[in-house]
Amino acid sequence: MTSIVEEIEINDQTVTAAVELAAEKLNSARGETMLDFSLVRRVDASALRALEELAQLADEKEVKVTLKGVSVDVYKVLKLVRLSRQFSFVN
Repeated sequence: MTSIVEEIEINDQTVTAAVELAAEKLNSARGETMLDFSLVRRVDASALRALEELAQLADEKEVKVTLKGVSVDVYKVLKLVRLSRQFSFVN
């Protein structure tokens, strides 16, 4: 079985919008969606809400969401709000 991975690059100013875009694309996604967080140094409340909604939608659609290049600080926030187990992480 071939897995198709769609990668979306994100920066500090576009976190919420990019995550919402990824959620929209999950409707047509097959396999895996990867969000490149390598340029993201912090996440705000709206980004966390968007990530939570993305995780719920991905679970419903059975699509794996991978976060690439997540900084230690962002990972700690995701862990604190119990979102870290909803995603896969790669460097």
